Amino acid sequence: MAIELPPLPYARDALAPHISSNTLDFHYGKHHQAYVTNFNKLAEGTDYAGLPLVEAVRKSWSENNAGLFNNSAQVWNHSFYWSSMKPGGGGAPQGDIASMIDRDFGSYDGFKDAFAKAGATQFGSGWAWLVLRDGKLVVTKTSNAETPAAETASTPLLTMDVWEHAYYLDFQNKRPDYIATFLDHLVNWEFANANLAGA
Repeated sequence: MAIELPPLPYARDALAPHISSNTLDFHYGKHHQAYVTNFNKLAEGTDYAGLPLVEAVRKSWSENNAGLFNNSAQVWNHSFYWSSMKPGGGGAPQGDIASMIDRDFGSYDGFKDAFAKAGATQFGSGWAWLVLRDGKLVVTKTSNAETPAAETASTPLLTMDVWEHAYYLDFQNKRPDYIATFLDHLVNWEFANANLAGA
């Protein structure tokens, strides 16, 4: 069975005015769709065809299969990113993740600083992540399609896309403004808490 483009968890205009429907038309409708299409073409007739997506990510990573990895990982990363945001999101978290953030970063502001720095200092294209590793919350960043989903040592809790196509139509070259908007108005802490509970 081929990988399919998953539906967005909200309408394409639901994140406005922070992220426009125009951005989602391109980012979701064209970029994300292209990764799905390209992966299916590359996987056809191979032992990747029919694999669950995360297994395809891990297999292609371990086999150093760049084409299949880049496309499967970008399908996975983008699907995870859409759920890392929600209309009316942002601000300080509640629940278990809030107490773990206080424990591991000293405060929510400590987390915000670390996460914003990871996003702002990722040179070129990539991702900022909050992951659970060895029972501790860690902020990390990856370049291009790389993802903590490729290995089992870390559990991704939320991510922020810092490829230019994620923000350029709305923020132009002002990546720090996009990062601040993500944290203050978009981040979906319920999704992060659910991932933490399932770890």
